[in-house]
Amino acid sequence: MYSASGLGILATKGEILPSHAPLGFVLMACAVAELYLCYRLPTMTQGSSESFDKEAYLSGKSLKRNLALLQSHRNIWLSVVGIAVFWSISQLLLASFPTYVKAEFNELNTFKVQMIIGFSGLGIIVGSIIAGRFSKQYIETGLIPLGALLVCLMTLLLLSFSSLTPYAIVFFLFGMGGALFVIPLNALIQFHAKEGELGKVLAGNNFIQNIGMLGFLVIGTIASLAQIEVSYLFYLCMVVAIGGMIYVVRLLPFSLVRMLVTLAFFQRYRLNVEGFENIPEQGGVFLLGNHISFVDWAMVQLALPRKVYFVMERSYYDRWYIRIFLDLFGVIPVSNAGSKRALESIAQKLQEGHMVCLFPEGSISRHGHLNEFKSGFELAAKHLESHQAVILPFYIRGLWGSAFSRSHTGFQERRKSFAKRNITIAFGESLDIHSNAQQVKAKVFELSFSAWKSQCEALPTLSRAWIDSAKKWGSEVAIVDSMSGSMSYTRMLAITLILSKLFANQTKEQQNVGIILPASLASSLCNLSLLMASKTIVNLNFTAGQKAIDAAIASAQIKTIYTSQKFMDKLEGKGVALSFPQNVKVLYMEDLIGIVKSNKIDFVCKMIQAILLPSFILKWLYVKGVKNTDVAAILFSSGSEGKPKGVMLSHLNIMSNILQISDVIHARSEDSMLSSLPPFHAFGLTVTMLMPLLEGMLSVTHADPTDAVGIAKAVAKNKVSVMCGTSTFLGIYARNSKVDKMMFDSLRLVVAGAEKLKKDVKEAFVMKFNKEIYEGYGATETTPVASVNLPSEFDADNWELHKASKDGSVGMPLPGSAIRIVDPNTMEELPVGEDGLILIGGHQVMVGYLNDEEKTREVIVELDGIRWYKSGDKGHLDSNGFIHIVDRYSRFAKIGGEMVSLGGIEEEIAKIIKKEEIDESVKYVAVALEDSKKGESVVLLVSGEQEQCQKLESALKDSALPTLFKPSKILYVETIPVLGSGKVDLKGAKDLAEKLLG
Repeated sequence: MYSASGLGILATKGEILPSHAPLGFVLMACAVAELYLCYRLPTMTQGSSESFDKEAYLSGKSLKRNLALLQSHRNIWLSVVGIAVFWSISQLLLASFPTYVKAEFNELNTFKVQMIIGFSGLGIIVGSIIAGRFSKQYIETGLIPLGALLVCLMTLLLLSFSSLTPYAIVFFLFGMGGALFVIPLNALIQFHAKEGELGKVLAGNNFIQNIGMLGFLVIGTIASLAQIEVSYLFYLCMVVAIGGMIYVVRLLPFSLVRMLVTLAFFQRYRLNVEGFENIPEQGGVFLLGNHISFVDWAMVQLALPRKVYFVMERSYYDRWYIRIFLDLFGVIPVSNAGSKRALESIAQKLQEGHMVCLFPEGSISRHGHLNEFKSGFELAAKHLESHQAVILPFYIRGLWGSAFSRSHTGFQERRKSFAKRNITIAFGESLDIHSNAQQVKAKVFELSFSAWKSQCEALPTLSRAWIDSAKKWGSEVAIVDSMSGSMSYTRMLAITLILSKLFANQTKEQQNVGIILPASLASSLCNLSLLMASKTIVNLNFTAGQKAIDAAIASAQIKTIYTSQKFMDKLEGKGVALSFPQNVKVLYMEDLIGIVKSNKIDFVCKMIQAILLPSFILKWLYVKGVKNTDVAAILFSSGSEGKPKGVMLSHLNIMSNILQISDVIHARSEDSMLSSLPPFHAFGLTVTMLMPLLEGMLSVTHADPTDAVGIAKAVAKNKVSVMCGTSTFLGIYARNSKVDKMMFDSLRLVVAGAEKLKKDVKEAFVMKFNKEIYEGYGATETTPVASVNLPSEFDADNWELHKASKDGSVGMPLPGSAIRIVDPNTMEELPVGEDGLILIGGHQVMVGYLNDEEKTREVIVELDGIRWYKSGDKGHLDSNGFIHIVDRYSRFAKIGGEMVSLGGIEEEIAKIIKKEEIDESVKYVAVALEDSKKGESVVLLVSGEQEQCQKLESALKDSALPTLFKPSKILYVETIPVLGSGKVDLKGAKDLAEKLLG
C-alpha cells in the first residue's frame, strides 16, 4: 500500500506498522481528552427513582420495553427509521468506496481516497449549521424531504463519473443532505418523547442505528468475501435510500408541504418563535390567536412540528384554483349555513389528537388591533372533555404593514424594505379547552408582549435610528417650523453630525445634559445631537417653577444646559424668569447654530458625508459605546399629585413605543404630524418630536400649544394629518372663534392624552370641526402610550365593523403592551369587568426612577416574566379588551366609610354646567381634605365670572346628586392651578384649598 505521503509503496508489516503508529497515538490522545471532558460535566440530581436492572438488561426485557416505547409513537418510530437508514447506507458507502476506487480507477493512494470521503464530514458540518440556522427557535421539518432528496440524488450519481474529482462534491452534498435530513428528525424525537421517557427513547434510537449500521457492514463483508462487484452494493444503497426516504416522507406528508411553504416564504421572511416549550408534543390542541394577514396560516404551520388542520371560511375554500392546495393541508371549511358539521369535524380532529387552528376574530384585522373574539370555538369545545384537548393561545407579530395585510397602502409603502421581514409568533401556556372567548382574548393580548420581545430587543438606539431615517428619506423635508422655516433630512443629519462633536467637547465627563426648549426645529436638533454624542437628554419643565427646576438639576447632576436666548426672553416676558446655579453652564442654540454657519467648509464636508456615506459607516464614525438598554432620556413626571420624579427611559423604551404607535396610527408617506407639545413631557418627546422624524413623517412644529390661531394656521398651511394634544389644549382650539372649521380639514386623526378627555371638549370639537377625538392612555413611566382608541374600519367583504374605539374607554392596549387588572393588595388578577388596579406591561415600561430604587420597587412588579408598572389608576377591562378608567386611587375621598370618586363628581358637575347653560369659561376641580367628623370631605375650587360661579353653586345645591357627591364647601379662586402640560395641578389645588381654609 502507499504511504501517507504517496511517495512510495509499503510492502511489509515492518514498514506498515511504523507509518500508522502515529494515528494510534492520536486516537489514544483523543480518547483521554474525551474521558477528561466527561468528568468535567456537572453532576446533576437524579430526576428519577429508577435504577439499573441488571437482570432485565441481560434478559433483553429492557431492550424490548425500549423498542416497544419507540413503536408506540408513530412520529418517533418514523424518525428513528429515517435516521437509521441514513447512517446505515453511509456506513456501507464509506466502507466500500475505497474498493470501488481501486477497482475502477486503479487508485492506490489511500490518503487521496480518504480525503474525498472526508468531504462527507465537511458536508455534515455545513448541513448542520444550515439546519441549526433554520431551526434556531423551532423545528424546521421542511428540511427533511429536502435532505432526503439530496441524499437520494447523490447515491444515484455514485456510478456516473470517470474521474475522482467529482466524487468530492458528491460526498460533500451527500453529507450535507444527511445533516439536513437527520437533525430535524433527531429534534422531532426529543420533542415527541414524553417527559421522563427521553432517555429510554434515545437509547432505543441508538440501538436501532447501531443494528442498522452493523447489518449493512455485514452485508458489505459478505459481498467482499463472495467477490461481488462493489457497484451492486451502490445499487443497494440507491434502492434503500430511495425506498427509506419515500417511506418516511410518505408517512410524514406534512413535512413535504412544510418544504413548499418554507421555500415560498424563506426569501422574504425570518420567523422567530417564542414559547416553543409551551407546545404540547401530543394530544388534541386547539390553536386560537390573532388574524393579521392572509399568510398567518403559513406562519403557524412553519412554527409547529406537528401537522395543523386549519378552519377556513367556506367562501375562500370553494375557490377552485386554491381548493386542491387547501385539501393538501386538510383545511376544515366553515360557514354559517353548515357550521354544525364543521364544529363536529373540529371536535373529531381534536379527539383524535390532532392540532386544529382557528382565528376567533373571523376575519383579517383592518386596523392592526385585535377584533372581537367570536364565541363559535366554544361550541366546538363543548363536545370535548377537559382531558381530550387543550387551547393553545398564540400571537403573530410582524405581518402588519406587509402586502399580505389589510393595512393602508401608504403604510405598506412606508414599511417596504429589501431586508427580510422579521416575523414572531408567540405561544402561551395551555388553557382549559372550555375557556371562553374573553379569557382567551386576554391571554392573546398578553402574548403580544412576548411576540414583540425579539423585535424590541433588536431595535437600534435612537441615534442609530435617526441616521437610518435620515439616509432613507434624504432630500425630503423633515421638519417645518413656524418660526425657522423648513429643513430636509440630509441637512438635519449634517447639522447633527457637527453639533454632536461640538456637544461632546462641551460636555466632557458629563452624562446627563439639560435642555430648556419648546417644540421647535432647534429643540429637535439639540435633542438628536446630544443623543448622537451618547448623552442622556434631560428636557427640563420650564413651567414647573424655579424650585422644581433646581431640584431636577441637582437630582440629575446637570452641569450644562442648552436653551435659546430668544425663548428665555419670551419666558421672562410672561413672568417666568429662570436662574441657574453658578456651577451650571448655560449655552444658547443661536450661538451654536452661528458656529455651524460660520464654518462653511466643515458644513460642506458633513453634507457630503450625509449624502455619500452609507449608514453603517456614519454609525461607526459618530455613534459609539451606546446600547439600546442604556438610559436615553430622563423626564421629570408632571408632579400633579406630588413632588416630580425623575423617570429614566432607555433607548429601547422609546424606540419600542415609537414602533407601537406608528403601527396603530398607520403612519403613511403623505402624513404630517403637529409637534407642539413641549418635549419635557413624554407625550411631546416620544410621540410628537421623535416619532415623526424616525418614521419619515413630516414634523410641523409650533412652540406654543395654547396659541390656537397659530396652531390652526400651521395645520392648514402644511396640511397636517395627525394631531396630538391634551384635553385642555384641544378645548382651547374648539372654543376660539378665530379658528375656522376649514383650518382643520386636513386632519385624519386627532388623539388626546396626558389627562382625561372631557366630554364637553370632545363634543365641542366634533360640533365645530366634525373631527372625532380619540382618547389614549399612559404615563411618563410607560414612555408614555399604553393604549389608544382608533378609528374603526368597515369590512365590506364580511359586512362587519372592526371596532377600534369605544365611548367611555381609553382604547385597547397597544400591540406589544399588556394590561392586567389586579387586586391592589394581593396582586391577584381580577375577572373581566371588575374594577381594580391597572397594571401596564410592555417594553416601554421605564428603567426606573432616578436615584430612588425604593420608589422604583414600589411601582414595578414582575409577574409571569413581565415587568408591570402599577399605574395607580382604578379601572377594568371589558369583554372586548377596552380599558375603562374609574379614577386615580389617590383621587378617591373616603367619606363616612364610602369611597367617592373626585373625577366622578367633576363629571356630574360638567353635566350640570351643560344642562343649566353655564358659561364654559368656568373652571373647577374637586379635592379631598381631612375632616374630623367624616374622615374626609370634598371641597370644590371654582374660577370664572362671579355670576356664573354663583349660578353653578346654586345649581349644585338644587341638583339631585347624592349627598356624598355634593361638595361640602365651594371656594372661588382667581385661577385653577395648571401644569405646563395643561393638566390640572392637583397637589397645587389641594395646597390652595388648605391655605384658603386656614
